[in-house]
Amino acid sequence: MNLSDIRAALDSLGREPSKSLGQNFLHDQNVARAIVAEIDPRPGERIVEIGPGLGALTGFVLDSGASVTAIEKDGVLADFLRERYRGRDLEVIHADALDFDLRSLWPRQPVKILGNLPYNVSSQLIFHFTSALSPAQRCLFLVQREMGDRLRAAVGSADYGLPTVLLGRRWRMTERRRLRPSVFLPEPKVDSALIDFTRRVPDEVPSCDPELFEHIARAGFSQRRKQLRKMLEAELRGANWPKLALAIGISETARAEELSLTQWIALTKQLAPLGAAQDGTAEIFDVVDEADRVMGQAPRGEVHAERLRHRAVHIFIVNSIGEIFLQRRSAWKDQAPGCWGSSAAGHLDRGEDYPAAAIRELAEELGLRGIQPGSIEEMATLAPTATNGWEFVRLYRLRHDGPFHWPAAEVETGAFFPTALVAGWLATRPGDFSPGFQECWAAARGLGLA
Repeated sequence: MNLSDIRAALDSLGREPSKSLGQNFLHDQNVARAIVAEIDPRPGERIVEIGPGLGALTGFVLDSGASVTAIEKDGVLADFLRERYRGRDLEVIHADALDFDLRSLWPRQPVKILGNLPYNVSSQLIFHFTSALSPAQRCLFLVQREMGDRLRAAVGSADYGLPTVLLGRRWRMTERRRLRPSVFLPEPKVDSALIDFTRRVPDEVPSCDPELFEHIARAGFSQRRKQLRKMLEAELRGANWPKLALAIGISETARAEELSLTQWIALTKQLAPLGAAQDGTAEIFDVVDEADRVMGQAPRGEVHAERLRHRAVHIFIVNSIGEIFLQRRSAWKDQAPGCWGSSAAGHLDRGEDYPAAAIRELAEELGLRGIQPGSIEEMATLAPTATNGWEFVRLYRLRHDGPFHWPAAEVETGAFFPTALVAGWLATRPGDFSPGFQECWAAARGLGLA
């Protein structure tokens, strides 16, 4: 839409741009077309557009053949978009984008996110749509130029701060262009920057405990002029700071702004060493016959290579509103890396029985200590197949609302999902799930997870 189109549309709606909603309408069609080209929408992709307004970007995205989910807080503009693009592959959601449920996007991949963000909530929106639960591989955001400078700032600079570090662990951020105020109605008082967020690939930066990483970064930057050793006294817990500083390559008097992303990660790992994802080569399993009777023992690698029958457990955790907790396996796992799977699962150790293994896995994978045998309910027994790796599987159910704490080397993220969403997701994108989970889900179907 050009400038006259925007003014005519606003007049027809009896509206003025809302300051409280941060509405600045892009009217330069060449700029709009170039922005959409940057996100590179393709047929079959889902583009989530935050704050589409009058549709300056929306139409160009739809012309590419991609599907659009537009989240618009202004109800009048939401209705306008529905009418303007009636019959197109557009879903308009009248809602605050900060309340948007990211879980709904997983069955609709591949997903990219695009937005001309209101300056007053741009930081909150960015953190929400780039969180661990976001399925997007790429995001493109128009933000205030100063915000863009902070996102891409170099270590030690005045702009380098908490957003640079926290977002940088998961995303590479690049400025694609700057926009003058004159391309918007009304004109903002500052330039805007188009920032490209591209998800980092595994091993691009080292893995670490994400909760501790965020905690110490927030603590360190809370008073950025103070020395880090003083800001982190509680987290250091008596650790030898001079030795720790030497190990990560910083001075003993360093401040938060002097640590690079990799040094923040190294500091996190010094405070909470992170074991490598288990490859299981040293584990010893019971080998069983066709009746699940123990016949002997063998190392895990041999069991899998020789396709020997062995034992495993899966646990489905269901919360008080009937949602199931799924975990996304770490990219470093030797089997089904990056796939979604059961709430907790694992092999039985030598001499271990099924209930004991289920309770142990809940503690090791989700930090649930003290679960009693009577709390877990057996749902199904699965026979060994090639699909499940020749495992006898006992499937259990546990009713629990969390919270959970998982090892970062084993689990990337996790969340409760409505069972209807999971069913549809499995039907359209089965490759997103581990084979073991798929078999357990099929076995539990009809038994009633809730």
